[in-house]
Amino acid sequence: MTTRMLVTLVLVTASAAPVWAGFEEGMAAYERGDYATTLTEWRPLAEQGDPTAQHHLGWLYVIGRGVPQNYEEAVRWLRKAAEQGDSDAQTNLGSLYLLGEGLPQDYTEALKWLRTAADQGHPFAQTKLGIMYEDGHGVPQDSVQAHMWFSLAAAQGSELAGAFRDDLTKHMTPVQIDEAQRLAREWKPKGK
Repeated sequence: MTTRMLVTLVLVTASAAPVWAGFEEGMAAYERGDYATTLTEWRPLAEQGDPTAQHHLGWLYVIGRGVPQNYEEAVRWLRKAAEQGDSDAQTNLGSLYLLGEGLPQDYTEALKWLRTAADQGHPFAQTKLGIMYEDGHGVPQDSVQAHMWFSLAAAQGSELAGAFRDDLTKHMTPVQIDEAQRLAREWKPKGK
């Protein structure tokens, strides 16, 4: 390894450590209810473009911890993280649009963000997407698709998705169930 590569590696490692440390310090402060310190640690990281900090800062605005509850600010920060590929932020942003929580209900935006996270294998997004297909919210009602998404989430340990799938199965034909199971077996996460 050349000296130049070694120096670059050391600088990258050294510069990454304080960012993670700041996030961890913010998490510790959050867990003890010290939201002022949480904001002090997370806001600079979020402003520097860290998607994890952006997601968590957005969530603080959703729940109103350390900041006034503000869905406009929440969406702004969640969107920044979601656009960088943070599947937790994508799931939370999609969920806000799905429910119309603090902003107008928008099934198109909900589907966009939940599908993006579900396609990466996020089990909560997969469950929400299954609900959209089961209920026909923003998509045509499709029990096969709903079953597939519930099955994928259940395979990752989501008991809720498993219960939804099992309940849905009672209203499906054997052919529909076989098709849903085939789709789940053949499904591959995107971007991994």
